[in-house]
Amino acid sequence: MNYTKFKLSRDRHRKLILFDDAYQQKSHQVIAIRAFPISAADKGIALVDHQGNELMWIENLQDLPVEWRELIEEELTSRDFMPEIKKIDSLSSFITPCVWWVETNRGNTCFTLKGEEAIRRLSSLALLITDQYGVHFLIKDRTKLDHYSIKLLDRFL
Repeated sequence: MNYTKFKLSRDRHRKLILFDDAYQQKSHQVIAIRAFPISAADKGIALVDHQGNELMWIENLQDLPVEWRELIEEELTSRDFMPEIKKIDSLSSFITPCVWWVETNRGNTCFTLKGEEAIRRLSSLALLITDQYGVHFLIKDRTKLDHYSIKLLDRFL
């Protein structure tokens, strides 16, 4: 796609604005949305307006000009909140509901697991855990966890 026909910037309220030269100065407030936030985070990104209409499809973030890529990555980071579990420190019990104390890429936290059905397999190695409030925690590769974390996790799988 030829990105030179468009300009991407932020307005005074820090919202993303897509400016389309082809339509003679028509601009839209846009939101960046990942099509595959876990499996292909840098590929398949839509810029949509406030009504959800797709205004632009971006196949790969790496194809964008650096300025655009930085703006979109900043926007996606502020929207997407899915901490990645690096270590399971302890559990309140092996019966649900139970509290998990974990170390994530965003710091230490604890959450309540309501039931075993809140642990979903994404692949043979990846898991998605949903807490009682609907916050998703990702384990990209359960084999890369330490031995103690794997032992605790296996009680629920």
